[in-house]
Amino acid sequence: MARYLYRLAKASFRHRRVVLAAWLLLLVLLGVGAATLSKPTSDKFTIPGVEAQRAIDLLSTKFPGASANGAQALVVFQAPSGKEVTGAQQQAAIENAVTRLGTLEGVSGASDPFKSGAVSADRTIALSTVSYPVQPSQLTAAQRDALVAAPQAARSAGLTVVVGGDAVVPNNGPGSTELIGVVVGAVVLAITFGSLIAAGLPLLTALIGVGVGLAGLFGISHWVELSSTAPILALMLGLAVGIDYALFIISRYRHELISGIEPEEAIGRAAGTAGSAVVFAGLTVLIALAGLSVVGIPFLTVMGLAAAGTVAVAVLIALTLLPAILGFAGRKIVSGRIPGVRRPDHDEDAAGARPSLGRRWVAVVTRRRWPAVLISVLALGLIAIPVTSMRTALPDNGTAAPGSPQRQAYDLIAKGFGPGVNGPLTVVLTGPAGGTVAAAGALSTQISALPDVLAVQRPVPNRAGDTVLLPVVPKSGPSSEQTTKLVSRIRALAPQLQAQHRSRLYVTGATALQIDVSNRLTSALPVYLVVVIGLALILLLLVFRSILVPVKATLGFLLTIGSTFGALVAVYQRGWLAGLFGVAQTAPIVSFLPIIVIAILFGLAMDYEVFLVSRMREDFVHGDSADEAVRSGFGHGARVVTAAAIIMTSVFAGFIFASDDIIKSVGFALAFGVLVDAFVVRMTIVPAVMSLVGRAAWWLPRWLDRALPNVDVEGERLLAELAPDGRELEPV
Repeated sequence: MARYLYRLAKASFRHRRVVLAAWLLLLVLLGVGAATLSKPTSDKFTIPGVEAQRAIDLLSTKFPGASANGAQALVVFQAPSGKEVTGAQQQAAIENAVTRLGTLEGVSGASDPFKSGAVSADRTIALSTVSYPVQPSQLTAAQRDALVAAPQAARSAGLTVVVGGDAVVPNNGPGSTELIGVVVGAVVLAITFGSLIAAGLPLLTALIGVGVGLAGLFGISHWVELSSTAPILALMLGLAVGIDYALFIISRYRHELISGIEPEEAIGRAAGTAGSAVVFAGLTVLIALAGLSVVGIPFLTVMGLAAAGTVAVAVLIALTLLPAILGFAGRKIVSGRIPGVRRPDHDEDAAGARPSLGRRWVAVVTRRRWPAVLISVLALGLIAIPVTSMRTALPDNGTAAPGSPQRQAYDLIAKGFGPGVNGPLTVVLTGPAGGTVAAAGALSTQISALPDVLAVQRPVPNRAGDTVLLPVVPKSGPSSEQTTKLVSRIRALAPQLQAQHRSRLYVTGATALQIDVSNRLTSALPVYLVVVIGLALILLLLVFRSILVPVKATLGFLLTIGSTFGALVAVYQRGWLAGLFGVAQTAPIVSFLPIIVIAILFGLAMDYEVFLVSRMREDFVHGDSADEAVRSGFGHGARVVTAAAIIMTSVFAGFIFASDDIIKSVGFALAFGVLVDAFVVRMTIVPAVMSLVGRAAWWLPRWLDRALPNVDVEGERLLAELAPDGRELEPV
């Protein structure tokens, strides 16, 4: 592989104008496609095959007016102190507001609280439900504005009116928080290279890569439904890995230039060595992200493939566009010194050269190997302790920030009617015409006797009489464990109902759907881990030609993920240091966050493993002893890996203060995970363990060594075949 990357980089260098024009043309074409073809993102968390979704699909044919999964607004009216909503003036104002709500564009219905009985026992709160036949993401900003403005007359009459529900939640798109990571990245790059030109190129290529990736993503949204978090996740990863991959290649290119190699030959060698590591590092990320498709959850598949697409673009950019741009820069990449910033010393191996911080650190770690390993493992184990109490759920209005319309509506409804009214269940019966109605009556009595049931409302049959809706209101809120148990208890009645009445029972509604999605995500995680870690181990076996190194890399990742989830639970679920990270409301961890974080962190952890350990292997195969290879390989890669980790952490940390709670928690988990994995696991535990095991780290059975293809990730054969004067290789 090193030979082909060597030639590809030199060809891109020589034909730099063509390569640059091709990428810019692609960016323009995809941008036009995105502008003309893109469709709104979706916030649906549905999984085909789960019971709640099957019921929704059934209702679309049997009960088309039910709108079981459409957008809803909860309009809450509260009477002034000392008055009631049933007073003549207040009731007239509310009924007038409901009439206006029912005539809004796109509204399929607005319930009258005085006819539906949605008035609290103390007659101070009334609730109207406004329904739309479409998903929340399909509502326009104008429709949301009209919804909020419609009850203005009731406000003028002295009533407190709060409009909540998913119909008023705007679509979340990329914001400006990612600029924080870009700014920090620019500073780190400037310190790393001591040159404005060298610092600017990784940012430039990363931004072009992100532009290409996002434009392509929005373009295909015409045919594929995108979740609202998919573009933001793609942006996070595109920026982070785009900067990192360019950083590694430019660092090696500068090293070759300073060693006296001509620019064209230098970029070929950089691509053949550091570029090989970039390819395999990118492949581990792609495997981790694309592997999300094996769990059979559509929105996770789209998120994973969207992020994987931006990573693939980042790799291609690093191997083609970056060499082309370096062709324009030439030797200027080592000039343009920044005042006050010391340039990295590329001649650290020379006699009398001052050792870098990385070399001094690895010297300490390899001398104090057991303390380094034990202290690191103990510290990460302590941070991981809170993970034992982790709860997962999909977000609801009860977890919204205090003071937001969604939270105000939730709290008023809970105050007036009980928290369960915020998450009613819909029991669906289907079977023989006529008999199903009788079955619904018997079932209503059974459900009423179950724990945590506040009310079972009157059955609503369809015209054919073969399908009946039975609304059930729990006592507890939508994300509570009691409500989850209630759903299970109701579903447990299905066999008896089938035997006695030949009717099938389903439990659906937003709350039941969230429970089903959470359960499927939890059960899918082990399958994902087996597939992805298995594939990654095979890839690392090819890269390092070692049994121990891939196993060690995976075990180190378990420490990373344990401590990451421990910190996540401590901050976002328990509220420790919540103010520091802008957490307005603690809540269970979002159900799909663990599998997404594992996917991304596993890929990135293997990134740093490849970059650090491949340089150790390069020095080992070139004649260094095992211990010398650990020190020299770490010394060569530490500065660049440190810069890459700080940049990636900064990019992810920039999203901690985003407006969306899901993006906040994802940004925190990824920033913390990268920080821990890079500095504790890869830069402390890995060199200590490698030094402990010595030559055994590179042991591979002879039969397996002969069977495995030699991918030459360290570029050993490439450098051996290059003539001393750096002439180009003969064609194969």
